[in-house]
Amino acid sequence: MAPSRNAPSPGRTLLALFAVLVVLAGLAVWQGRTTPKLGLDLAGGTTVTLTAKTPNGKNPPAAQMDQAVKIMTQRVNGLGVSDAEVAKQGSNNIVVNVPGEGQSRVVSLIGTTAKLQFRQVFASADGRPATAANPSPSPSHTAKGGEGGDKSPSPSSSPSGSASPSTSATPRGRALSGALTAPTPKPSDGASPSAAPTSPLVPPSGQPAPAGDYPGVTDKAVVKQFEALDCYTGDRHASGANDPKRAFVAACDQDEENGQVTKYILGPVRVLGENVDSANAMPPNGQQGQASWSVSLKFDGKGAKEFGAVTTDASRAYQANPSAPQAQVAIVLDGQVVSAPAIREGPITGGTASIDGPPESFDQQYATDLANVLKYGALPLEFTQSSIDEVSSTLGSDQLTGGLIAGAIGLGLVVLYCLFYYRGLGLVAVSSLVVASAVTYLAVVILGEGMGFRLSLPHIIGLIVSIGITADSFIVYFERVRDELRAGRKLRSSVETAWKRARRTILVADAVTFLAALVLYFLAVGGVAGFAFAMGLTTLIDIIVVFFFTKPMVALLSRTKFFGRGHPMSGLDPRRLHQPTRDAAAAGTARKTSQEA
Repeated sequence: MAPSRNAPSPGRTLLALFAVLVVLAGLAVWQGRTTPKLGLDLAGGTTVTLTAKTPNGKNPPAAQMDQAVKIMTQRVNGLGVSDAEVAKQGSNNIVVNVPGEGQSRVVSLIGTTAKLQFRQVFASADGRPATAANPSPSPSHTAKGGEGGDKSPSPSSSPSGSASPSTSATPRGRALSGALTAPTPKPSDGASPSAAPTSPLVPPSGQPAPAGDYPGVTDKAVVKQFEALDCYTGDRHASGANDPKRAFVAACDQDEENGQVTKYILGPVRVLGENVDSANAMPPNGQQGQASWSVSLKFDGKGAKEFGAVTTDASRAYQANPSAPQAQVAIVLDGQVVSAPAIREGPITGGTASIDGPPESFDQQYATDLANVLKYGALPLEFTQSSIDEVSSTLGSDQLTGGLIAGAIGLGLVVLYCLFYYRGLGLVAVSSLVVASAVTYLAVVILGEGMGFRLSLPHIIGLIVSIGITADSFIVYFERVRDELRAGRKLRSSVETAWKRARRTILVADAVTFLAALVLYFLAVGGVAGFAFAMGLTTLIDIIVVFFFTKPMVALLSRTKFFGRGHPMSGLDPRRLHQPTRDAAAAGTARKTSQEA
């Protein structure tokens, strides 16, 4: 049986694999790292103790502490940091161990409460307090204007010495947009274009009058807090700004822009973070004019309805008066305003929105971190950082050396068995193991820099176990080739026929192993999950090596005289392979002769 002319060229396949190896090696060098990152047990890391705060000062409920541990674990894994440990200590402490030193960014995100709220803006002004000594902020500290928006004027002083609200609905920095934007609504019949917006937040007739010069605001205490608020101080968290039960709150802008900070009076919560179904960091999209990273939000059914309602109110306010504060919708995270864009193009009713901003501040890291903390929901409790320490490795270099020695022993035994049993063909198995090891090493290095993957002892154990899994694939294929030779076929045709039969068995076996690793990874935590991750990774690499190296290499060697003519040291000697068949035939002939006699 001649080999099929449609069979892929083994030489080209091998060249493609080696080209991929070169690319992976170049990527590792480009990332600036050529060695794997080590986990908490092998290289130490950062330990932080977070203490829960309750309004009454008592210990928090155990159920809320357990929920906080779960959310923190999801967050740290979502950041790509492998084998981090989150555990409850006592009744009000949570201890987080993160691999690697200097993980302050990761630690701060883990303990972030991440309470997200959407509120309609009722007033905005420069972030300085309005006092008799400082009745009006200087022009250089007016409320900031966003891209495409008008800058609001300086708040003027009222007779009582309080600052009047900003009269410009000005989105600053980061912006809010909807995936589905409705056309600009037209005024209802009988209503003049300059009429006040119809909004459930504006008190109807008979209700308490607005407090001071802030239309729609009925809470005088919030007005006083707003006027006295200084957002230029170190702590920009206004009292009560994170309380979703308060109808009106005063809040500061989260960041400075051009040296300016804005403060706001915000209305009742219209959409809560718990109504966000998913949050994902999105790269810049030049086709849509988006120059920075963004966070794409998708609301659940209730959130989509409420978000459509608040953007409808804001859009009506903008149509009635483009400078009205109520034309803005503020995105509030942990009591601070992330952005407060104006809704100019009508209500957003598609159930999706995105948060973006200037490229210099809204980069990939910021978008990824923000999406991660929003994705898993808000913590049920507020936490303060009690302590943060750098810790040494829990196992050390002795255990790492022992694991590497165990892996070398296992690899050596497999190599000796392959060379003893398969002889020359065993060199293909050894070469395949070397290629698999190279791909695994490069994958671990790249994943370490790209997603924070850190090599720990459970990972090393998983890699050692995978040596046997990889060797199984070679054995299945080699035995199929030998079976074809025993049937009397030529070597080159046997290579192709055996591969068609062996690859199905290899794929099924690897699929079962990968599914087991996948289930174990999602159901387990800590070291067991690390073991499952390593086993799943090497299973995928085994498929790549068998398909793109082992099989093409055997096909290439079958064209040589050494293997093609069945040299005794090739492992494919026809006489050696047929010996069991001839012995069985002779025994059968003897039994038949005996029976006839």
